[in-house]
Amino acid sequence: MGEDIFNIYNISCYGLKGVNSNSIDAIVTDPPYGISFQNNHWDKNLPDQQIWEDILSALKPGGFGLVFTSIKLMHRIMVQLEDSGFLIKDVLFWSFLNGMPKSRNLAIDIDNELGVESRITGVYQYVQGYKKGGAESYKSDNIRFRYEPASGLGQRFKGAGLSLKPAYEPIILVQKPLEDGLSVAQNMIRYGTGALNIEETRIPYEDGESKVGHNPHPKGRVPSNIIRTQEFGDGYDKFFLIPKVRQGKDKFNFHPTLKPVELMEHLVKLVSFSGQTILDPFMGSGSTGVAALNCNRKFVGYELEKGYFNIANTRLKGKQPINQTKNNTRKIKWQRKEMH
Repeated sequence: MGEDIFNIYNISCYGLKGVNSNSIDAIVTDPPYGISFQNNHWDKNLPDQQIWEDILSALKPGGFGLVFTSIKLMHRIMVQLEDSGFLIKDVLFWSFLNGMPKSRNLAIDIDNELGVESRITGVYQYVQGYKKGGAESYKSDNIRFRYEPASGLGQRFKGAGLSLKPAYEPIILVQKPLEDGLSVAQNMIRYGTGALNIEETRIPYEDGESKVGHNPHPKGRVPSNIIRTQEFGDGYDKFFLIPKVRQGKDKFNFHPTLKPVELMEHLVKLVSFSGQTILDPFMGSGSTGVAALNCNRKFVGYELEKGYFNIANTRLKGKQPINQTKNNTRKIKWQRKEMH
């Protein structure tokens, strides 16, 4: 691909300052979910619909986008995207086994309401699985009491809870409509957009595995809309497997919703082709940018939080030298690297 420039901006993404209309090939982004995750102020509300309209204008006709969202508010983001002019194409499910349960034992609450003291039946060490080192990453109070309901009504509702353990995140697949009057092939010839990159995201066969289907592809299966952390083990269905990031893996990166680079690489490759430009208007700590760089794509990113922007700057700086420019913008120049 030769020398290219990656631009990251420490400014609001609204308006997409510095990006021309019909200049972006694809978007991959993890916007605020509007669920106040860990009480972070930037996650209090969903993005304003303006950003989706800005992105639609920036995308080339036929360009695809992948938008992470939450289970509870996915429908609202989908309405925003559709009202902005996007076509809803699919919903990918990133499945994982190490989601953190958010339920509670209501039987203990019933005891409290009735003024009955619940029984202590033991103690346990609290281990938060997605943190590197588990309980060892906590410096105090990681020993908890185990309670059993003591009231009759509490015993009747023993184990009653409020929610299931989360085991997936939805990723909405959208597309900007093709240019009026053009077929998909004509649109691809003119803009290089309009189709998913199935070839580069096929799921390879395992060593010694027999190929399946009436006309098996030598590179593997067509990628699924389910992205799992483990195989089903049924001998047929295979999926792209990637676990969640364990906090503390990179000591300088304190972003609470860090996405695995390997996952982002898979998504970047799915919606774009080598040499194309990926946009992430909610860049966070820069995982999309790192993935784009690793996959021979160009990258444009926006992040308003200075701390997260600095983390992204550090991560991208490890690829090639970064030069300071005006308005807290970083321009990253890099040489072609082999994909992995």
